[in-house]
Amino acid sequence: MKEIILAYQGEMALKGLNRGTFESVLLKTMRRRLKALGEFKVYKAQSTMYAEPMDDGADVDKAFDYISKIFGIATLTRAAVCEKDMDAIRRTAVEYLREQLTQAKTFKVSARRSDKSFPMDSMQISRELGGTILRAFPHLKVDVHHPDVQVSVEIRDYAAYVHGGKQQGAGGLPVSTSGAAMLMLSGGIDSPVAGYLMAKRGLSLSCAHFASPPYTSERAKMKVLTLARELTPYTGNLNVYVVPYTDVQTELRDRAPADLFTVLMRRSMLRITEQLAQKEGAKAIVTGESLAQVASQTLMALGCTDAAQMLPVLRPCIGMDKTEITEIARKIGTFETSIQPYEDCCTIFTPPHPKTKPELEEILRAEQQVERLAELERIAAENAECVRVNVGE
Repeated sequence: MKEIILAYQGEMALKGLNRGTFESVLLKTMRRRLKALGEFKVYKAQSTMYAEPMDDGADVDKAFDYISKIFGIATLTRAAVCEKDMDAIRRTAVEYLREQLTQAKTFKVSARRSDKSFPMDSMQISRELGGTILRAFPHLKVDVHHPDVQVSVEIRDYAAYVHGGKQQGAGGLPVSTSGAAMLMLSGGIDSPVAGYLMAKRGLSLSCAHFASPPYTSERAKMKVLTLARELTPYTGNLNVYVVPYTDVQTELRDRAPADLFTVLMRRSMLRITEQLAQKEGAKAIVTGESLAQVASQTLMALGCTDAAQMLPVLRPCIGMDKTEITEIARKIGTFETSIQPYEDCCTIFTPPHPKTKPELEEILRAEQQVERLAELERIAAENAECVRVNVGE
């Protein structure tokens, strides 16, 4: 029996004249992700993306999992393909869904007839197939509100498709359709979630990670690369820039007021990230900051931080509490890596009493005391190591 994956558009279906651009990006993404899983024919018809295995070596199980994490797909399902003939549809439904229907107690049939030349309408198809299923599985009862199995039939232009209901997809918009941004990836819980959320809105990401050896270890760097790898099923391939930040950080520690150190460091990191963004053609910076979570994330501190450079700073976690952020981290598979106890540069040299309501004027005066700051930031950006992290590695 021939099986196919059907992936349905969500928000993309509301687009106007540029809808074709979004669909083209989504098709290219699907083809890239499935390339290593065997031969698949990936195409679009009637607002649905099709992934059709073309040989016995095609791994449909993995393909379904990969597609479920591609942004731009609202729902998806595995379906059996059969002729547009009622007898064929009956046989296919009973055979293809036998295991699900045997284990279920209730079911419902829904039919959709896109091909209006088919001699029966949707209600007639549902009634006919429902009767067949009840005769084949007499223990079943019909429940139109909360069925254990929803048997679906779609009569389309070239074939009929039978499946046991749709699964939720990743939603959002295809990656790269909204432009490119630099994600500041620290190694904590929040920044991978921020990257995931902005990729869901169609942003293509590169990452900046700040390392301060010997105060931070090689294990901390490997942890961040692992986080990047865990993000790639959603974001696609990532360039991770590991910035040597020791000289900048120690210069700030030695020459700047201690209570302003945290905000000064965040401003410095943003300026370096802006320089890396220029290399990548990125037009925004993404951070995992959440309002009032720590001293550098108060409203006044964020205002001082934003003033350090010209790119828009996107903070998708800004209104979330830690519980909400953690739930998303668990869902996308980054939480367990994030909580590994390796130091990152944001946790070293932390002052005991950081200022929570800094004024921009005092921040600018403090930066003037660090004469070599701009030079050290330029050197750090130039010496950043670019590590390519690919999907499936």
